[in-house]
Amino acid sequence: MGSMPTGEGSVQSISRAFEILEVLAQEAPVSLSTLARRAGLPLSTVHRLVGTLVSLGYVRADTDKRYALSPRMIHLGERSARMVSHWALPHLARLVDELGETANLAQLDGDRVVYVAQVPSRHSMRMFTEVGRRVDPHCTAVGKALLARLPDSRVDTLIERTGLVAHTPHTITTVGRLHEELATIRGAGYAVDDEEQELGVRCVAVALDDGPLRLALSVSGPVSRMSADLVDRAVPALRATAAGFVADLAAPDRADR
Repeated sequence: MGSMPTGEGSVQSISRAFEILEVLAQEAPVSLSTLARRAGLPLSTVHRLVGTLVSLGYVRADTDKRYALSPRMIHLGERSARMVSHWALPHLARLVDELGETANLAQLDGDRVVYVAQVPSRHSMRMFTEVGRRVDPHCTAVGKALLARLPDSRVDTLIERTGLVAHTPHTITTVGRLHEELATIRGAGYAVDDEEQELGVRCVAVALDDGPLRLALSVSGPVSRMSADLVDRAVPALRATAAGFVADLAAPDRADR
């Protein structure tokens, strides 16, 4: 393999390579011509860069010469997800300091929501959701906040696969009611789980703006402490924390220390 080009051209090549990877992350497998159109790059440039990505093992071609991300990208994605969880902890800790209840970071992963980071409340009676636990999106505040960011057609497709399981008497179990709830969440900018996943537990959540990971932050606790006043205080705190976390993730010098 020849030496990597240097100077301004190499920076442009890296930028264009990542544009190609971003397109493949959203739509694959695709032909080179489709990839060039989606990335807004000349076909010759895409041909050269895809050839390099294939030789490095990050992109693979099928028998019809359509291209997709290779399994080698899974390792990078898993490592990135672990680092996102690590970087979230100081933000979650500040939420706990301010509000006194358990703070969580969750991600929409396929048809389910997975909790990826948590800082527990210091109360002896507290809500504890195991990191790595997967839950239905329609009955959790984080899940509904994330569903509200999707078009209704995608929500319908998801719930056709998962159904609307009743976890408590308060769980939303009809498509029409869920769409009404999601419309309310879009207008308000936050979601509430009022004993819909577990009796005695109330949770409030906001989705993070932008980013490919589809993340949401939440604060949860027993209904005896998660009063309407605390929910009202939690919403702006969650919004500020979400904005700060997004900015932190986007910082060009973001590195593990």
